Amino acid sequence: MAVRPFSQLTVLLLAVACNNPGAAPPAAAQAEAQTAPPPQPVAKPVTKPTAKPAPPPSASAAPVASAKPEKPEIPDDMLPVPGGTFTMGADDEGEQDERPAHKVTIKGFLLDKTEVTNAAYLECVQAKVCKPYREGVAAAMKYGSDREFRHPNQPVVGVSWTDAKTYCEWRGKRLPREAEWERAARGDDGREYPWGNEPPDKNKHGAFAGAKNGTTVDVGSYPDGRGPYGHFDLAGNVWEWTEDMYDPYAYKRPTASEGKPGSCDEILAALNELRRNHQQGYTGTNPIPAECEHVLRGGAFNYRPQGLRASNRVHHPGGFRILVAGFRCAKDM
Repeated sequence: MAVRPFSQLTVLLLAVACNNPGAAPPAAAQAEAQTAPPPQPVAKPVTKPTAKPAPPPSASAAPVASAKPEKPEIPDDMLPVPGGTFTMGADDEGEQDERPAHKVTIKGFLLDKTEVTNAAYLECVQAKVCKPYREGVAAAMKYGSDREFRHPNQPVVGVSWTDAKTYCEWRGKRLPREAEWERAARGDDGREYPWGNEPPDKNKHGAFAGAKNGTTVDVGSYPDGRGPYGHFDLAGNVWEWTEDMYDPYAYKRPTASEGKPGSCDEILAALNELRRNHQQGYTGTNPIPAECEHVLRGGAFNYRPQGLRASNRVHHPGGFRILVAGFRCAKDM
């Protein structure tokens, strides 16, 4: 088949197209472009947003584990006395300052198992914190030689309220309040004596009524005389200083349910009233005080059995350093 030569017009059109790239393509090219399928858009890959980590739960939203109450540390020489409501005082026995019987609520506390001994007190003296106990106290009360009262494990005597307070603070303790002392001696059952309601027996309950040798005895010598919480010698051996001032009207005041006495001014007013009314026996056999004295509890080696009642109250000036007075210490729970 013969090849048909390009015509001059065809050559001219091709030349124009080459020299002018923006010019429209020849018709044949346009037709080819129209018949070709349109280009499809390329799908972009879908990127999932990165999940943000969940914030940690707030402190308020976190479950709080219930904390177990810590058991109090109890020194070897102390025993706990639980808090609660107990009967303090008496209605039909003792002196007028023991009346009326009433309910008192206090917090739990710790109390020395025994009265403070000569040996323990001398440690405070040797540390140059406590004053030495008074010498000659036995002779002053016609009880012979001091040597009979100064064995290491006998209760210290011849110490004032201030001496006792100083010693307890040196040990990191304090003197017991009057209501605390009675709580330790009476428990929840309102017993008459620390060991119960059985009449006092000096062969098993404590050192009183002249004791065995007419002196104090080693602390803890009468296990049958222990109080409801295990404390020794709450009846007999020596009277024990307490923190509180002696208030003859303490059980009639608005603070009676808390075991708190009146202020010194209120106490002095009460004592003056007793004197005006000639009520000498209201506070017992001791004279009506002329100053704000302090309470002692528990009886002593020379005391009558009937006076060992857990509700019995006596009083002396805080500066007295006598043969029949010692102490034990307390501590907050």
